[in-house]
Formats: sequence, structure tokens, C-alpha cells
Amino acid sequence: MAPEALSRQQIDEALSGLPGWQADGDTLARTYAFDTHLPAAAMALHVAMIQDELNHHAELTLGYNRLGIAVNTHSAGGRITELDTTLARRITEIAAGHGAR
Repeated sequence: MAPEALSRQQIDEALSGLPGWQADGDTLARTYAFDTHLPAAAMALHVAMIQDELNHHAELTLGYNRLGIAVNTHSAGGRITELDTTLARRITEIAAGHGAR
């Protein structure tokens, strides 16, 4: 059974607890900034571990001192679901430990 897409109200409620995240169409997105490349790469690896744990994967874009994250649920027609907000919440929880801002 495919996950259910969230309503706009449910997305807005979720975003109220996810600082810096935004709904960009049918995608949750956030870009984190770092002082240098190594912490950005380390956070990308940490995010990859969380994604494997949840069996839900985002698009990661690693730059020199930036990590872009964009996620939606393909099995829900590319819409935002609770899987996406859960992943965003988990990423938010680890970001400060990597020096992300």
C-alpha cells in the first residue's frame, strides 16, 4: 500500500517544526551551509545512513560547503508524505552536530 500524500495544511503543520525546510511544489527541500567541505560531506554520509535505516531516500546535492536535500515520495505520485517529514525531522536533529546552518 502506497503512503498517502499529505494535505497542504498537514505539510504546513510539519514545516512549523522543521526550521529552514520549505515545500517547493511537491518536494520538501532545504540547503545547509558549512564552513568547509569536510563537514558537508560527513553530513551527507550521515544522511545516507538515516535514509537506509528508513528505506526512504532524498536527492542530495553536495557542493564545497553546501548540502542540498530534496525529498518526496515516488510511490505517492511524487507528493509529500509522512515519510518525507520523518526524514526531514531526522536530518534536522543531526544537522547542528555537523556544524550545519
